Amino acid sequence: MTPTRISGGRGGRRRRSVRVALAVAAALSIAAAVSAFHQPVRELDPTAEQASSEVAGAEIIGIRTFEPPAGLRVDADLQYGIAADGTLLTLDVCRPPADAVGGSQPVVVSVHGGSWARGDKANADWRNVCLWLASEGFVAASVNYRLVPEARYPAQIDDVAAAVAWLREPAQVERFDLDPARIGVFGGSAGGHLAALLGMLGDGPLDTGSRVAAVAQLSGPVGLGAAELEADGASEWLRGIVGEFLGCEPAADDAACPQAIEASATAHVDPSDPPVLIGHAADEVVPVGQAERFAATLRASAVPVEVALVPGSAHSIGILDARLRERVAAFLHTHLG
Repeated sequence: MTPTRISGGRGGRRRRSVRVALAVAAALSIAAAVSAFHQPVRELDPTAEQASSEVAGAEIIGIRTFEPPAGLRVDADLQYGIAADGTLLTLDVCRPPADAVGGSQPVVVSVHGGSWARGDKANADWRNVCLWLASEGFVAASVNYRLVPEARYPAQIDDVAAAVAWLREPAQVERFDLDPARIGVFGGSAGGHLAALLGMLGDGPLDTGSRVAAVAQLSGPVGLGAAELEADGASEWLRGIVGEFLGCEPAADDAACPQAIEASATAHVDPSDPPVLIGHAADEVVPVGQAERFAATLRASAVPVEVALVPGSAHSIGILDARLRERVAAFLHTHLG
């Protein structure tokens, strides 16, 4: 690998719009909140096992087939906020070579997977995602977010929303020469869920707050309600990690675990939402019914959607081979410029 330079219903819609507004406000005043509650600042410090990729094994598949070109720039471990519980929130920014930049650039926020309980923005596979996006001419921001069991929903989506709001701050726009009107999001597995949910939350213009102009997600479990999991024949493993993420078990009576619906991207689709690309493998651990239902829900609201269904059982960025990378990049270029 080429070395890279590193420098360190309407009622429901109203409620979710309020949540997005609150998340953005939190992003802008999050450090002050910590001071008010006198919380000690602590860093996310996953063990090697916790930081591992969701792509199991050492097989050279998906994103592992990408070889970064020379000259890409990485600004690592930039603080985008401090959560109310004192967690230091960081991201990495990957950029094209300096001599390839002309004018403000579109941004893609990259969200790692790992069952909402592990993973890291800079493990080998997700660093490669960040570099691949930079090689395509985007400014890529690879985010870390709080993990289960120390933090449960909605901490993870609040963190990702805060990262988007941080990137829109004038200081970051100037620092990285960003176009705040052209921010998209890419995620895989649990990160695919967060990418999809981020894109569907809120309504109206796609260039303010934590709204994004395009969503590309791979293998995301996007319908977490009991009815959807049952219809898709979800495994006990998937049901288990969803329960851990939500802090309750999705049940036939949604009142017993209301956050299951609130955390489902399929429950928040409306016509103002951004275009979506869904990538999924036919026989993987997240049932393909999740992707199919999400696509049908988007189409019913006239939201542009592309579906890339690939054969086999690989998962998340394990399916992100050269062919799918080309398709995802084309989608992002079409909708972000």
